[in-house]
Amino acid sequence: MLIDTRAHLDFEAFDLDRDEVIARAREAGVGAIINPGAGLDESRAAVALAETNPVVYAAVGVHPHEADTLTEAAVEELRSLATHPHVVAIGEIGLDFYRDYAPRDAQPKAFRAQLALARQLGKPVITCARSGAGIHDREAHSEVLATLRQWLGDSQSATCNPPGVLHCFAGGLEMAQEATHLGFYIGVDGPVTFRHASRLRGIIRQLPLERLLIETDCPYPTPEPYRGQRNEPAHVRFVAQAIAELQSLPFEEVASVTTANARRLFGLPEG
Repeated sequence: MLIDTRAHLDFEAFDLDRDEVIARAREAGVGAIINPGAGLDESRAAVALAETNPVVYAAVGVHPHEADTLTEAAVEELRSLATHPHVVAIGEIGLDFYRDYAPRDAQPKAFRAQLALARQLGKPVITCARSGAGIHDREAHSEVLATLRQWLGDSQSATCNPPGVLHCFAGGLEMAQEATHLGFYIGVDGPVTFRHASRLRGIIRQLPLERLLIETDCPYPTPEPYRGQRNEPAHVRFVAQAIAELQSLPFEEVASVTTANARRLFGLPEG
């Protein structure tokens, strides 16, 4: 069995065939799908979707693109949504200095507020770090790690263990190793299947399988051999196959270990 630890089935791209997409995922061996919120509206939609489909679980959060919308009232609504039994994490949260859709000063504030919420609720976090090109390439990566280190140091026993995942990982090997040392998982998605993505593939080759999760981030970056088409959870199999190839492991072992990792992080039931 496989678990897609990050998909956006609530997005408009799936409005015409959402049920069929979920059915194809199940036929492909995907036993669970984590659907994180990118804002309040998306978090509500994620919870509603999880209520109606037993294979889907939700995370609730405000993406850094919408950081300036995270009022005290919004935090309280996230707190209420997070009490739903199918909500397994707080996310997607973090920093995105690539597009800068939200002010730079608003993003760290929103990030810390949602980390505090996760600590209070005992939920893991789904985090992101994205920087711009050139001189600021590592800026978000380093700030995310510094914030997570402080969060773990401040909370310790009150923090969920393991604490979370850095999804759609695009940082360097040093960042990945520090994140795993802090107890985080590394989320691997479609680009690991791209032959030209030698830097990413080299990093994934060196990381322990016990710290990896597989994800699609659908409808975005679609893995080979379907690159250029809409992505969907059934395609998470190709991510697992790429990891198996890079680490010279049987596909079945990658599927088994990454599924166990996801169950442990998100508290998912067996079956």
